[in-house]
Amino acid sequence: MIRLLAGLCLGLSLAAPFASAEEPYRPVAGKFPDLDKAYAYRGELVFVDHVNRRGSLRVLGVGVFRRNDPHPFAMLPYGMVRYQGAPADLRDIPLGTIMHVTAYLPPDPKLSSVPVLPVDNKDRDANHYRGVGVFPAENHVLLLEDEPSYCLRMGMTWRLKEADQQKNQGMIVATLEPKQGGDAKATEQKLTFDNATRVWRGRERLSIADLAAEGLWPANGKKSLDGQSVLLGLTWKPCPDGIFLRLHISDVWLDDTSMQRAAQNQAETHKAFIRSRWMPAWVDGVEYGKFGHAKVTVTLFGGMDPALYADFQKGNPALINAAENTMKHAGGHYGPAHMASKGPIADVTKLPGEAPMGSSGIQVTMETDLIIEGIRPGKVVRIRPGLWPAVDLSREEYLGDGEFRVEDRFPTPAIFPKYTP
Repeated sequence: MIRLLAGLCLGLSLAAPFASAEEPYRPVAGKFPDLDKAYAYRGELVFVDHVNRRGSLRVLGVGVFRRNDPHPFAMLPYGMVRYQGAPADLRDIPLGTIMHVTAYLPPDPKLSSVPVLPVDNKDRDANHYRGVGVFPAENHVLLLEDEPSYCLRMGMTWRLKEADQQKNQGMIVATLEPKQGGDAKATEQKLTFDNATRVWRGRERLSIADLAAEGLWPANGKKSLDGQSVLLGLTWKPCPDGIFLRLHISDVWLDDTSMQRAAQNQAETHKAFIRSRWMPAWVDGVEYGKFGHAKVTVTLFGGMDPALYADFQKGNPALINAAENTMKHAGGHYGPAHMASKGPIADVTKLPGEAPMGSSGIQVTMETDLIIEGIRPGKVVRIRPGLWPAVDLSREEYLGDGEFRVEDRFPTPAIFPKYTP
């Protein structure tokens, strides 16, 4: 089972049993990874390369947080992002957000889009007051989620004990606990807030000043908050008292209605995004016919809104196109449909049992009269029902056709125009 990793003011964080030095666990193509062998940590999102599904986190450890260098990560092809309780893309997450990470070693170190580190790097001291664990080799991410998404998934809640407001900023004493209660005693944590902290109640957006005017929070000095149950969005800001680490509250959701509304808004953003970029999947099998005819079966990746999966219906037309592990469309100069294979959906099947994380548990079989090279068992693809909009993508979101090399997966300065002096 995934075990707890302690850290200064970090709340709950998960970690996996150490893999053996001889055969470290790595995900393999065509198989969703074993969740029990994941490694989990938290960090501040400090850089995003959204079109290549990678970025950098300042990982929380036991040392001086501000000294920790940004640590690169890459999303697995089936890796999921969640923000404010709903599916998201990396482009949706504000920089500075504290994110929970569930990750693995690179599946194939030769093709990793981020640095490959020694497999035991999470156990090494980074020195310069940074401590152990701030550069884990497990930098290929299965699940990246912000604080409210993590709490909703784990059944956790923040209980606010006391607020201390001084001029334009303040401090809250709080505990992170199971929502249903339990015997374990939660550790108190101190979190900062200020006038920029957003407060959500029902359909309202409030400020700290509004709460103070209602007598719910102090206008100045200390006030007990009586263990009020809330969900928090967390970021990091420089601390005035030089402490190693103190997290900052960006958002407070005071009730279920406000959190559900935030999740609904984010879900709509993501649904529109996926309908224009197509549903990611990988190929389970191909039955080849004559003269380019084939029947292709794919498993749709997980973490999407149910409405997107519901659009895959037997008998409806569909398009399928090869993709790279970053989920970029891999062929065509005029958009994703240029080289896509077309045909009717022959079957939609819900696989038995609970789907592993990363999988929807839904298989789609479609027929086509023109199978292309990138649609092979184990390969990543993107597929869309015919009712989704046919749009062209901006240049950085697809790879082109014919001239593509593995070395060209990630842009270099050569992508910029050559300007004449």
